[in-house]
Amino acid sequence: MAAALAPVVDKAALFEFLTRTGDNTLILGHRVSEWCGHSPVLEEDIALANTALDLIGQTQLWLGLAGEVEGKGRSADDLAYLRDAAEFRNVLLVERPNGDFGFTLMRQFLFDAWHFELLTALAGSKDPRVAEIAAKSLKEVAYHLERSADLVIRLGDGTPESRKRMQDALDELWSYTGELFIGDASDDVLAEAGVAPHPASLKDKWSVVVSRTLAEATLKVPTSSYVHKGGKRGVHTEHLGFILAEMQFLQRAYPGATW
Repeated sequence: MAAALAPVVDKAALFEFLTRTGDNTLILGHRVSEWCGHSPVLEEDIALANTALDLIGQTQLWLGLAGEVEGKGRSADDLAYLRDAAEFRNVLLVERPNGDFGFTLMRQFLFDAWHFELLTALAGSKDPRVAEIAAKSLKEVAYHLERSADLVIRLGDGTPESRKRMQDALDELWSYTGELFIGDASDDVLAEAGVAPHPASLKDKWSVVVSRTLAEATLKVPTSSYVHKGGKRGVHTEHLGFILAEMQFLQRAYPGATW
């Protein structure tokens, strides 16, 4: 039986989607890795390090395919280390500084809930390459979501201090979630071709998971409406610059260096 062929879609639109997806996992993976050696307990130190490794591994797959689709000879490493901030397409949520442990967990949970729905939809993509990466990544992200939701509940429904910190984190991060569900022309093209879901289609299921978890955590969903704060259109805060300065230092200081 012949292997399924990828549908013919606009290469620029597909490249844009793949870099957005890879940039999200790359930047969040780097943020989470910053906890290595600094977590409140050894178990969480190991768990966060493993989460970061999962996300960076997914980045390798998404950006590797992006380079293949682009057809300019750029590898996943080239896309990760040799682009400037304006070329990154991640959402602002993943750029947010780690803050305290509760803030990191809330950021992770809000992203995980969205990431799980995205990968679930992508596993049924008409592009077999996209579907394969999504199916592989989904197993990891299902665990990420289970873990982050459990910790949000435990801390939200914990001591007065832990509950306050989780509520403060939720209040600060909530407006950044709106960007997850905003599409553009590239999203329209890929959704019509059955390659990727339109971002807006993920909102309802995400809202159900988030609302249920926050209710169990005795946390109050902010009443303010979603606000789009830029991000994946190439509009970033100063935080991305700091991340790239750390992440890209070795490659830029020693171009082409190999081990």
